[in-house]
Amino acid sequence: MKPPFDPIPRVDFAGGFDPSLLKEGWAIGGYNVKRQNMYTASQYKNERNVHMGVDIWAPEGAPVYAPLDGILVYSAFHNQDGNYGATLVLRHSVNGESIFALYGHLSKTSLVHSKLGNKVSAGTLIGWLGASRENGNWHPHLHYQISRTDPGEADMPGVVSDQSREHALQIYADPERVIGSLV
Repeated sequence: MKPPFDPIPRVDFAGGFDPSLLKEGWAIGGYNVKRQNMYTASQYKNERNVHMGVDIWAPEGAPVYAPLDGILVYSAFHNQDGNYGATLVLRHSVNGESIFALYGHLSKTSLVHSKLGNKVSAGTLIGWLGASRENGNWHPHLHYQISRTDPGEADMPGVVSDQSREHALQIYADPERVIGSLV
């Protein structure tokens, strides 16, 4: 996604989501940060709050582009409150090794637009940010997460508990180390 202005603020939302920190609807949320009072849906069991991806808040309907060449290997619609909503996973090759990138909180239209098995080139439109009603009831944003292992489905734990943090850091790489700095 290319924002219409520069720079995009980096926010941590350590105390919970605050839309006033968005700049014209845009912000970047970081990897491996603890966010209190943000993950309140039942699946988080009031203990999962360490973020394993990068969030890019942008206006509903904003286009999402693949940052690297890849193949669409998984797609799903997670219709649970607090979940990803429409989700795609692409397999990319970086330095000869496969990595898997999850694109969560997309529009349902993204699932129709991007077909399983399709090869995509860097810069290819793969979808659009979903409205709250179709993205797990979140403020519109992209959750972008990298896995060193094949997740086997269009899902990865976007947040983990403190107890799982060290193990998760071995599986889920910092996305900005793969695609470069977002700010």
